[in-house]
This record gives sequence, C-alpha cells and structure tokens, in this order.
Amino acid sequence: MSTKQRMISPADFETLAGVPDVAKPSAVWLWLNLDPLGRGRFDTRAISSAMYPTLDLTPDEVDEHLVLLAEAGFLTTFLAPDPDTRETVEWLLLLHPLKVDLRGTTIRTPEPPGAFHGRSMAMGGGGRARVRERARGSARERARAGVRAEDAARAAAWDAVQEDREPAPERPERPAVLDAPPMFCDEHMPRGAGTKKCGPCRDRRLLRDEWMQRRVYEDRLTEFYELNDDPEEVWDDTVF
Repeated sequence: MSTKQRMISPADFETLAGVPDVAKPSAVWLWLNLDPLGRGRFDTRAISSAMYPTLDLTPDEVDEHLVLLAEAGFLTTFLAPDPDTRETVEWLLLLHPLKVDLRGTTIRTPEPPGAFHGRSMAMGGGGRARVRERARGSARERARAGVRAEDAARAAAWDAVQEDREPAPERPERPAVLDAPPMFCDEHMPRGAGTKKCGPCRDRRLLRDEWMQRRVYEDRLTEFYELNDDPEEVWDDTVF
C-alpha cells in the first residue's frame, strides 16, 4: 500500500456517480491506498486487514465491493508476474486513479497489458469476469460452509431426539430362584440323593415349592395393585 500524499478533487468524486453507495467508501480507500497509478495486488484478505479500523470489512465483503466497483467501471483486473516471486498473480487497476505528483516515486507494481492504458477506457470484459468469478467462488464457499453448519445442527438435534426416545437401560431383576431355599439337605447338596429316598431332601423340596409359590403370588399381586388404584381390603384371616 502506498503512503504517497493524495488529494481527491471534485472531479474525482464525479467519477463515483455510478458507483453503488455501499461500495463508495471502499472506492475512496482504494484511491488513497493503492500505488499512485492505482495498482495493487488482488488480495481480499490483505485489503480487509489493511482497511481495519477505517473500514471494518470481511474478505467476503471486500470481494462483493470489488465486484460492484468493477461493474460500475471504477476498476478492472489484470494478470502479471509478482515482482518479488515472479509468480503470475492478479492485480487491481483503478480506471480513474487520482492525479499524483510522481516525482521521486518508485513504482513496483507491474505494467498492465497495453489495452489497459488510458484513464477513460471502459471496464475490460476479462477483468470483470475474473472479479465475478472470484466473488462467485467466495459465495460458493460460504454456501458450502452454511450447508455443513446446518447439517451439523440437524444431526445434533436428531441425536438429542433419539436420546429422548430411547429408554434408559434398566437394571435386570434378580431371579427369584436365586433366593429360594435349597432343594436338598446339607448331606446331598448340590446333586441330591439320586434314587435313594431321603426324608430331609423331601422336606427341603416342599419348603422350596411353598416359597416359590408364595413369591409368584406376591409378584402377581404386585402387578394387580399397580393396575388398580383402588386400595383392596386387607386380607382377613378370621376363621369362618
């Protein structure tokens, strides 16, 4: 960016008549900050950073303003080697640069093609197309980023819905048989007496059967109470 002192005349402001109002501050900034011949690298990030805090514009907004300025005939672009790297890059060229005293000034930007010389020429079709293509590419990237963000938000919302729908895992009930009395007497545990008759084993089995029946009845009665809100009378064991 150039630090050469410049003055904007009323005639210069007349060239902004066809520029959309939203892009006029950017046009003035380019007048004052490109080199005295109105040339500079087409680097929206660098321009956005250099504009701050005079103009707080994002690189995408800079792209949009450059498109408007190109369509208004305020600037064009051209391809030429970078003086430092010799790599072919894109350059901005103001079609109506300010009048500046060039004495003692070193110009480091490359010369545009011959067709671009002259202050009163119209906007070149190739430059306009390149500016539009860059803006279109920037808009496409923003659109893709927006789609990715929406997809991520929808996926997160769906995951939250699925978590609400899926029941939380419940601890399994302990089987009643694990708490039942043993089936055999201490002498014949755990396999039993086989074909031999054993009175204690018989007593244990009867006790176990009674315990299991009582547990089954208790479970069924629990289900009954859960399904019926009306309290039932307490069992009266009075002998009839």
